[in-house]
Amino acid sequence: MSAVSARSVSCAKGVDRVRALQRVLYRCAKQDRDRRFHALYDKVARSDVLWKAWGEVRANRGAPGVDGIAIGDVVASGVGEFLDELAKQLRAGTYRPRPLRRVYIPKPGRPGQLRPLGIPCVADRVVMAAAKIVLEPIFEADFLPSSYGFRPGLSAHHALETVRTTVNRGKVSGCSTPTSEAALTKSIHMPWSFRLSGGCAIGGC
Repeated sequence: MSAVSARSVSCAKGVDRVRALQRVLYRCAKQDRDRRFHALYDKVARSDVLWKAWGEVRANRGAPGVDGIAIGDVVASGVGEFLDELAKQLRAGTYRPRPLRRVYIPKPGRPGQLRPLGIPCVADRVVMAAAKIVLEPIFEADFLPSSYGFRPGLSAHHALETVRTTVNRGKVSGCSTPTSEAALTKSIHMPWSFRLSGGCAIGGC
């Protein structure tokens, strides 16, 4: 993977092996933007990665999928055995995700209306979390500092706060008239509910 292995990073930095793996993947992707990673599947099936993924799935809780197996059932029957079997299937290439369990939940702010929700099985959620652990640092290396969507620890609220801070410091560029700058400032301070419902303070939106 790299001249600097995840094991050496783990020993030198004193971090766990999963975090060391992520650092090496990020560093490789950052140093060479044209690099293509061809040996990642085996890392999804690593025991430490699956245990990390299980911890995330358990923390998120959630309902059972179509197989009816809940997180508590896995704990009762043995998490180690559950993850070992999952790793065995992944390595053998026999793992197949199950269909989603379709349920309908109320739409926020719309009484009487429902929206569909697909619930994966616990095993599939663990595999998805493991894949995210391996893939996320590679894609993270391509993001710009101004990118906020679908990144760990960041959200649209952070983007809005950055824009608000920039405007307050007088660093807005591209506003050719005082009117357009005032309209932009008004839009920034507008409630989220108005902006997302189709309203816009700037003409042409």
